[in-house]
Amino acid sequence: MLEGDNIRVQNVKGLTDIELEKIKAFLQGAVCCWCLSHKGKWFMAKDLIADHKWENYPLDVLRSRYKNQGKDDKYAFDQASQDAGKILKKVLLEDERIFETKKERDRDDRQYRLK
Repeated sequence: MLEGDNIRVQNVKGLTDIELEKIKAFLQGAVCCWCLSHKGKWFMAKDLIADHKWENYPLDVLRSRYKNQGKDDKYAFDQASQDAGKILKKVLLEDERIFETKKERDRDDRQYRLK
C-alpha cells in the first residue's frame, strides 16, 4: 500500500505476464532486503537495482526491449530504469505493508520507505 503525494501507477507495456511477474518478484525481494537492512530509511529504485549488469536477471528483458529497437546502451538502460521504477511503484502499491512515497522538487527520482 502506498501513501503520499502521488500514488498513481503507470503501466509498462510490451511485457508478457510471466516477464512482469518475474520482475515484480525480483523487485519485491529487493524491497524486503532493503527494509530489513535499512530500517526506516528512504530508498529509490536505483538503490535497489543500481547500474549493475542486468544480464541473467529478470530486469534484463526491460533493457533488451530497447536494444532490440536499435537504441544505444545508455538510452536502453535509462529507459529500462524508468520502466523498473514504474514496476517498483506497482509492487509497493500491491504490498500489504504501508509505504510512504515522496518526490522532492530538486530530484527526479521518487522515494519510498516502509512506514
